[in-house]
Amino acid sequence: MIDPEAPRPSLRRNVRALPRSAWVLFAGTLVNRLGTFVLPFITLYLTENGFSAPQAGLAIGAYGFGGLISQIVGGLLADRIGRRNAIALSMFSTGALTLALWQAESLALIVVLMCAIGTMGELHRPAAGALIADLVPSEQRVTAFTFFRLAINVGWAGGLALGGLLAERSFDLVFVGDAATSIAFGVISLALLPHGTRTKRHEETHLTSARASILADRGFLLFLAAVLVTAAVFSQNVSTLPLHIREAGFSPSTYGLLQSLNGVIIVLFELPVISWTQRHDRFRVVALGELLIGVAFATLLFANTLPLLVAMVVLWTVGEMIESPVASAIVADRAPVHARGRYQSAFGSMFGLAWIVGPVLGTYAYSVNEAIPWAACGVLGIAAAAFSIAAGRHPAPVPRGTTGVPVA
Repeated sequence: MIDPEAPRPSLRRNVRALPRSAWVLFAGTLVNRLGTFVLPFITLYLTENGFSAPQAGLAIGAYGFGGLISQIVGGLLADRIGRRNAIALSMFSTGALTLALWQAESLALIVVLMCAIGTMGELHRPAAGALIADLVPSEQRVTAFTFFRLAINVGWAGGLALGGLLAERSFDLVFVGDAATSIAFGVISLALLPHGTRTKRHEETHLTSARASILADRGFLLFLAAVLVTAAVFSQNVSTLPLHIREAGFSPSTYGLLQSLNGVIIVLFELPVISWTQRHDRFRVVALGELLIGVAFATLLFANTLPLLVAMVVLWTVGEMIESPVASAIVADRAPVHARGRYQSAFGSMFGLAWIVGPVLGTYAYSVNEAIPWAACGVLGIAAAAFSIAAGRHPAPVPRGTTGVPVA
């Protein structure tokens, strides 16, 4: 755990201290995210092929359900077989499933494959987060998770702009490109990443179980509630937001460019932002970011011109830059060494659950009245901030014992 009274290292010093393996993880993540085409364009793909908006929401909800499964399984796999193997398994499977989705025609098969892609595609996230926790000490974790996010968002900025252009030419290119970059990340993982900490089941018999540790940590449970609510708001990004942009009269490429703006802003400004956030109470910083995200989506009650949509993306991105790296650092700090993967799973499960509920309810509410999801986002942003403030009032319980194979 980080000592709140200790002086905070400078951003430059933290960057220089990051190990080579962390940079390899960031590079592999960049490659993968550069080809993240299918999920953000699946609503447009399905509705252009005769499916309704609620049916598209069901497909995205299936992805979220798969993501929830992946978090339950992924953290345990990361702790048992090592971070590297879990990431490789995730990426190779995702590439194959994406190619299968490319050929699917019935809604039932699409829903099943989206669930499978959600399961395998998100399986790597607990392993990646746990590997950062293995490699990087607490005082450098906000910086490490920021660079992890930069890798994601550099790929997001370039990939979504490219994805919008590919979607206008042929959705075939969207599926093939997504599959190829997933496989490439799998190869990078096997060739260059360490296993990370691995703990066998019998080694944990004298330790508090991961589940018991999480349930005993009231502050962490409140934090997870805040993450769940915020992720439900954020899931509108690929479900109701593209519908709103289309109804406002704009093309898929406009949606892609607006999404890429989010990544560009993060690439340009997140490092200066964390120079400020890492000097303040982590839970209060997270609460501020969650509030801004909720308010940003609430502006879609009236944001239907390009300048207003740009302003909405800027506000949402500022909230994301403030909230996300610090939230990831909180999870790494709260976890006992032997349970880092499973704490990351608990964290990631909130996203999986939110992606089940958020897109389904959001697209349904949008079909009833276009204002409902945006008003709800504002209310949920306030609720999430309140949960995070409350979480910060509860210190983490002291873990009992430690174990694990050292990073190799």
